[in-house]
Amino acid sequence: MTKKEINRSPLFYVGDKYKLISELKTYFPKTIKRLVEPFVGGGSVFLNVKADEYLLNDIDSHVIQIHKYLCEQAYSEYAFFNNLFSIIDSYGLSCSYKNNAIPQELKTQYKKTYFAKYNKQAFNTLKENYNKSQKEDTLTLYVLLIYGFNRMLRFNKKGDYNLPVGNVDFNLNTYNSLTRYFKEVKNKSIKWHNMDFNNFFKEISFTTDDFIYLDPPYLITLSEYNKYWDEKSETNLLSILDTLDTKNIKFAISNVTNYKGKENGIFLKWSSNYNVHNIKSNYISYHDNSIKEFNEVLVTNY
Repeated sequence: MTKKEINRSPLFYVGDKYKLISELKTYFPKTIKRLVEPFVGGGSVFLNVKADEYLLNDIDSHVIQIHKYLCEQAYSEYAFFNNLFSIIDSYGLSCSYKNNAIPQELKTQYKKTYFAKYNKQAFNTLKENYNKSQKEDTLTLYVLLIYGFNRMLRFNKKGDYNLPVGNVDFNLNTYNSLTRYFKEVKNKSIKWHNMDFNNFFKEISFTTDDFIYLDPPYLITLSEYNKYWDEKSETNLLSILDTLDTKNIKFAISNVTNYKGKENGIFLKWSSNYNVHNIKSNYISYHDNSIKEFNEVLVTNY
């Protein structure tokens, strides 16, 4: 699978498997009847894996909200892009895809951050309007994601979106990822869920034709979505997988075993009973841009 053949998630999820999917797929079963993902995230795995059915879950309600919305928009692409560009234009945000030129003096003065400088005021107005009265508007939330810091989703205790502007805009990569997402989801039989992984597993009647891919929060790393994960969560998940293994249900799970001097002893001990494959990692932490010492693995029970 070449880079041009890989479908990138239009959510641009931090730490997603876009750069690793070609390598990961070499360890996946050749034929998959139903792909089950308890931690679907941005969706780069399901977008690049062929199966008869897809059972996809994430505990983040906003992530599932955007996925469901984009799946619906796949059947009205023209209207979707018209509405999206209408928001971008009405707020005066830059749009590289449409060649909206940022003033050269801004590019000269802020060589690495001119998108952020140009879009800051417009982005803050959009954010303020969303938090005040548009929280049901998924398209506005998606625009905030595209223009927000590191293209992340983060909310405060009041439920307000609270990230600052990012240093990127709507560009050709964003457009291409959306059109390819639309093409893929129209040809896939997908069921979306928004649940804790424990409850999600309880809902499913597994068969030996299923394949489960898991990319849970990493216990020893610092990403935003890892802060609610603890040793109890890790132990519960691995116990569920042990039970599924006794029923001959195939699974593959990604994890980081070592990170900046820390070691995930729980996962290391558990994985010794299965097949461990070292993976060239693309782990990103928005807390820390320094060179990271880590080891990412894929563990399979087949």
